Amino acid sequence: MGERLKNMVAIVTGAGSVGPGWGNGKATSVLFAREGAKIYGVDINLKAAEETKAIIDQEGGVCTVQRMDVSKSDEVKSVVDRCIETYGRIDILHNNVGIVVPGGPVETSEETWDRVMAINLKSMFLTCKYVLPHMEKQGSGVIINISSIAAIRYTGIPYITYYTTKAGILGFTQSIALQYAAKNIRANTILPGLMHTPMFVEPLKQVYAGGDVEKMFEIRNNQCPTGKMGDAWDVAHAALFLASNEAKYITGAQIVVDGGITCKFA
Repeated sequence: MGERLKNMVAIVTGAGSVGPGWGNGKATSVLFAREGAKIYGVDINLKAAEETKAIIDQEGGVCTVQRMDVSKSDEVKSVVDRCIETYGRIDILHNNVGIVVPGGPVETSEETWDRVMAINLKSMFLTCKYVLPHMEKQGSGVIINISSIAAIRYTGIPYITYYTTKAGILGFTQSIALQYAAKNIRANTILPGLMHTPMFVEPLKQVYAGGDVEKMFEIRNNQCPTGKMGDAWDVAHAALFLASNEAKYITGAQIVVDGGITCKFA
């Protein structure tokens, strides 16, 4: 076990995984715990969060989980209050929840627009709204928000709600970083590229290869300069760095984890 986050408390949203394998939130929760953090993991699927907790427990880490709908203000406040009751402080807020719904502005329904905005963007507003006062009171804190290279590039897939929310996260995070910089609270964004995580399989398999998952993986791997997609651990290690004291002078940054794909002209 490491000590890079020793005695720190981390709230991780989306701490479960939406399918078999390792999602970003699951990997980050386990990695943070391995480095000494106490984890307060939340997910709309409590069973998924409990699977993450079981891994942390088995490795000798500390983890509490709770079901939470990130778009509901009262549920977010409840989680923050219970985390303070359980661990006494919040050092790290890792906002990891996001959904993908294909469709351009014409095809996307108003209901879908509102739903994706609430889950992908409003959720971060709510968690920060209730966590920041505690960080300010204790005189320190780190916020890590997961965006996407879709915030800065068109990835070839028409999903207008995803581009919009992921771009919004950049401005949102930068605003917090500057407002709270003098209060020893840092806020940064991670922009994953094409990643091999469970989140993208179901919503995108029809878009890429007519339901052929292996073909989708092949197409996505071939798009990457490295010849392969990244995985949840690549994102988790970037989050660990930003959460640790090694990044004490980094705030308002946008860390791209994409195997170089955003460097490509076409």
